[in-house]
Amino acid sequence: MNEESVKITILVDNQAASGLKTEHGFSLRIETGEMRLLFDTGQGDALPVNARALGINLNQTDMLVLSHGHFDHTGGISRVMQDNRDTGVYAHPGIMLPRYSIRDGLPRAIQIPRESMTILDGLPAQRLHWASQALRLSENIGITGPIPRNTDYEDTGGPFFLDPEGKHADLIEDDLALWIRTGDGLIVCVGCCHAGLVNTLNHVCRLTGQKSIRAVIGGFHLLDATGRRLGMTVESLQAFSPRMVVPCHCTGGSAVKVLQAALGERVEPGYAGAVYRFG
Repeated sequence: MNEESVKITILVDNQAASGLKTEHGFSLRIETGEMRLLFDTGQGDALPVNARALGINLNQTDMLVLSHGHFDHTGGISRVMQDNRDTGVYAHPGIMLPRYSIRDGLPRAIQIPRESMTILDGLPAQRLHWASQALRLSENIGITGPIPRNTDYEDTGGPFFLDPEGKHADLIEDDLALWIRTGDGLIVCVGCCHAGLVNTLNHVCRLTGQKSIRAVIGGFHLLDATGRRLGMTVESLQAFSPRMVVPCHCTGGSAVKVLQAALGERVEPGYAGAVYRFG
């Protein structure tokens, strides 16, 4: 694949260019010479508004990849699938689990919205692909499947549980990332990095046999990260030496400043409407 063939547009993010809608959520449009992909769908309201404003036809989507089963990444499934009769969906089967965030003793349901679940349940088997392991979408594009949790300083990034009583921790084992191989290194797209950014990059490098990182784009979920975690993450990123780091969504303002201090101009905070052409 030539690098020139890769175009990535942020469709949904907590920040947005003038005239676009903000939302606590995330979605990327990825266009290559091979296919048109959507990576996550945000909560649902911002996706069609921003797509229209940016001249993107959601009906022209070959594949929808879901990074994990939280509402702010899966709420727009109906906006993508209702008029698309051929779009294939790729996700880990764990996305369908009930999920809760518990803060100050108050549980909040954060799983996939019912409407999105209904659409996934109704898809024929040939259009719903469960990524319980790493999969290739094409010669140069793949998804990680479950990401091994090998670092001792990375966690899911929040008080996540599988029950409203908080008895069963949610490890968010369905968390996955998407990678694109280019002539100038790997582009890694992440939703929230609940498996940890360093774990994710290590796994992608193992899967592809490639160590050169051209860009990392997405939510890093460092909002509540400890100083130790931030320091170790920065140290590992410096070793990976990516040419571009685009923190979005759940990364957190303080973490972005730490990344910028360490990596300088290579860190470009993302926002809805941002377009990246590689090459």
